[in-house]
Amino acid sequence: MASILVVDDSMIDQRLAGRLLQSRTSPTDGPEPTGFTVTYAANGREALAAVDREAPAVIVTDLLMPEMTGLELVREVRARHPLVPVVLMTAHGSEEMAVRALQAGAASYVPKRDLARDLLQSVEAVVEASKTRRGHARLMKCLTRSEADFVLDNDPSLIPPLVGHLRECVFRISSADETELVRVTMALREALMNAMEHGNLEMSSDLRGRDDKEYHRLADERRSDPRYAGRRVHVTARDTPAEAVVVIRDEGPGFDTTAVPDPTDPANLEKSSGRGLLLMRAFMSEVRHNAKGNEVALIRRPES
Repeated sequence: MASILVVDDSMIDQRLAGRLLQSRTSPTDGPEPTGFTVTYAANGREALAAVDREAPAVIVTDLLMPEMTGLELVREVRARHPLVPVVLMTAHGSEEMAVRALQAGAASYVPKRDLARDLLQSVEAVVEASKTRRGHARLMKCLTRSEADFVLDNDPSLIPPLVGHLRECVFRISSADETELVRVTMALREALMNAMEHGNLEMSSDLRGRDDKEYHRLADERRSDPRYAGRRVHVTARDTPAEAVVVIRDEGPGFDTTAVPDPTDPANLEKSSGRGLLLMRAFMSEVRHNAKGNEVALIRRPES
């Protein structure tokens, strides 16, 4: 059973996050247990002491706290416990610190206003991404070049196995450590979801921000709509010791990349749109779009 450490100086916010992580809502039977155990800390210093005693699977932390901030906690965990990923809970007013924390090594973030919708899903994704296969990793150290092509329909259940394959068979060569692999995984996941939903299905981020249920209902409807269902996501991945490159192209109409608000600007952190692009830019060495806006290249180079 995976252990999650929730760090927040507000007891109310602590317990809210804990309840969300310990149960999911079933459409027929009500709340169901998730398999997570949750422990709590009131600030970064208390959390770091708890991690030193016994490392959790994931840390979920607020940013603005006494004693030690979430940003300072991310830096200390990255230095002392590099295998433990950190998910940020961001509130209005903490946007600039959140961007710095993502750049310092946090694995993901969830705005506090969206905890009920996104926290459990984000933590489950990070837990899945952080699972190691050490025997397979040893084999990957013998590999000197990897290249693969995939063509996917718009089924989100294909994303975890594809990301897992790319993580193990591609990014291992470029000497990413476990924490960097988690961050790479989150960037790939966001890019693939963007290609399927915003690219091929032409789903609007604004709709998701207004009505999450309607967003997913419409996405499911479009997956069987002949106007969208035939579109595919094309993925090309190659890796050498010098760099890893994954190119993801959808068959949608594309978008004007110059019109997208800068996701690294703290003022845009709380917006529904741009979250995926922020994680891509924070976690990869370089992100490039084509002129049409239906293709993105994610590039990771070893840290010098």
